Amino acid sequence: MQQGGEAPKTPSLARASSTMAVATLVSRITGFGWKLLLVAIVGINAIQDSFNVANTLPNIIFELLLGGVLASVVVPLLVRSQDDPDGGQEYMNRLLTVGMTGLGIGTVVAIAAAPLFTWLYVDGSTGNASPELTTAFAYLLLPEILFYGLFALLSAILQARHVFGPTAWAPVLNNVVVVATLLLYLVVPGEITVNPVDMSQPKLLVLGIGVTLGIVVQSVVLIPALRRIDFRFRWTWGFDARLKEFGGLALWVLGYVAVSQVGLIVTQRVLTAGEQGGVSIYANAWLLFQLPYGVIGVSLLTAILPRMSKSAARGDTQAVIDDLATGSRLSAVMLVPISGVLTIAGSAIGVALYAFGQSNVVEGERLGTALAFSAFGLLPYALVMLQLRVFYAMKDARTPTVIMIGMTLVKVPLLYMCGAVLSPENVVIGVMLVNSLSYVIGAVAGQMWLWVRLGHLRNKKIVSVIAKTTAATAAGMGAAWLAAKVILPDGVGGIGSAWVSLIVQGLVACAVAFGGQALLKVPELKPAVARITRLVRRG
Repeated sequence: MQQGGEAPKTPSLARASSTMAVATLVSRITGFGWKLLLVAIVGINAIQDSFNVANTLPNIIFELLLGGVLASVVVPLLVRSQDDPDGGQEYMNRLLTVGMTGLGIGTVVAIAAAPLFTWLYVDGSTGNASPELTTAFAYLLLPEILFYGLFALLSAILQARHVFGPTAWAPVLNNVVVVATLLLYLVVPGEITVNPVDMSQPKLLVLGIGVTLGIVVQSVVLIPALRRIDFRFRWTWGFDARLKEFGGLALWVLGYVAVSQVGLIVTQRVLTAGEQGGVSIYANAWLLFQLPYGVIGVSLLTAILPRMSKSAARGDTQAVIDDLATGSRLSAVMLVPISGVLTIAGSAIGVALYAFGQSNVVEGERLGTALAFSAFGLLPYALVMLQLRVFYAMKDARTPTVIMIGMTLVKVPLLYMCGAVLSPENVVIGVMLVNSLSYVIGAVAGQMWLWVRLGHLRNKKIVSVIAKTTAATAAGMGAAWLAAKVILPDGVGGIGSAWVSLIVQGLVACAVAFGGQALLKVPELKPAVARITRLVRRG
C-alpha cells in the first residue's frame, strides 16, 4: 500500500480494461455455461422458476443494503482517502467495519424474512414458481448476502488501488464451483418435489448450498490480493467525518436501488402470473442480453471510474467529459452491431443454446424472440451505466435516483399492460421489450441532465457515431437475413439448423456492419478493433 499520500501509478485505461475484458469474458462464458447446464438438467419449469426467483433474492437484498453504494460511491471516496497520511488505511478499515456489520445484521434479518420476500416476488395464484419451494431455496441462498458484501467491499479497495485482475477473475472460480455442484446434483439420489416441498431432499440441499459456496469462494480468494498491497484489516470503530459524506451519498443511492427494485418486483409478479417458465426464460434472456455489455461495458467502466473520480476531485470537468464522450462512442461502435446480431438471429440463438436436455425447441424460440425484441436496448443500457458513473464520480447521487424514478413510472404501467393484454406465452417478450424501452428513456434523460450540468458534451459527435453504426448495422442485418433465406429457406427447425443460421447470420451481420463502419469512416472503429485484437492476444 502506498504511504504518505503517494498515489499509486494509474495504469493505461486500454491495458486495464483489456485485462478485465478477458477475465470478464471467461467469467461470463462460464456463468452462462452453468445456466445452460441448469436448464439441461432441470428444464424450464416450476422448479427452475422457483430457483431463479430465490437466486435473485440475495442480489436484490444486497443491493438494497449496500451494493449500489459500494459500486458507485465507495470507490470515489476511497480514491480520495489515498491522500491521507496513512494512504487511507484507517478510512478503509472504518468502511469495512461499518459495511460488514450492517451486512451481517441484514443477512440474519433477510433469512428470517424469507417467506415475506417470496410473497412479494411470486404470484402464487398460478402453477409457475412454487412459493414453498422458492422459500426453501431462499433459506439456503440468502446467506450469500454477507459474502456478496465482502466481495464488493474488498473489490472496492482493490479497484481504488487500480488492482482489477483478482476481482475480474474471482467470479470464474465461483462458476467452477457451481458447475461442480450441478454435476454432483446429477448423481445424488432423489428428486426435488414441489408438492410437498421437503428441505431434506438431497438435490435441493446440493443445489442451494453449492451455489452459496460459490459466492463464498468468490469473496475469500481476494484476500491474498489485499495482502499483496499491504492491506491488513482490523475492526475500527468510531466516527470519521467523511462517513457523514458517505451516508448522505448512500441514502440517495439506496433510494435509487429501492426504486429499481419496485420495477423488479412488478416484473417478477407479472412473469409468475404468465405461462410456466416465464421467469426462467426472462433470466436467461437477460443473461444473454448482458453478455456483450459485461465483456465490453463493465471492463471499460471499472477501469474508467477511478480515473474519472480523480478528475472530478480535481475539478477537471473537461477530463470527465472526455471520458464520458469516449466511453459513449466506443460503446456505440462495439455494441450496436452486436444488437443487430441479437435481433436478426434471436430465434436461432434461443434454439441453438437452449433446445436440449429437459428443454425444447418451442421454449428456445420463445427465449430467442424475447431476446430479439429487447436487443435495441443494449446500447442505451450501457450508456445509462456510464452516465451513472459520471454522476457518482461528481458525488451527485441524487440525480440518478430522480432519473430512475422517471424510468420506473414509465416501466410499471407498461409491465402490467403486458400481463393484461398479451397472451401468457408472450408476456416475457413484452417484459423484455419494456425493460429496453425504459433504458432508452433513462439514457436520453441522463444525457440531457449531464448537458445541463457539464455543458458541451460533444453530443453531435456521439449522435453521428451512433447514426453511422446504426446504418452499417442495418445493412448487416439485411445481408444476414438474405444469407439465412438462401441457406435455410424453410427457416430454423431443430438445433442443427439453428446453429447453422446463427453462425452464418452472425458472421455476415458483423462483417457487413464493421465493414460499413470502415466505409463510413467511423473514427472510433480503429481503437475498437485494437481493443478486440488485444483481447484475442491476451486470450
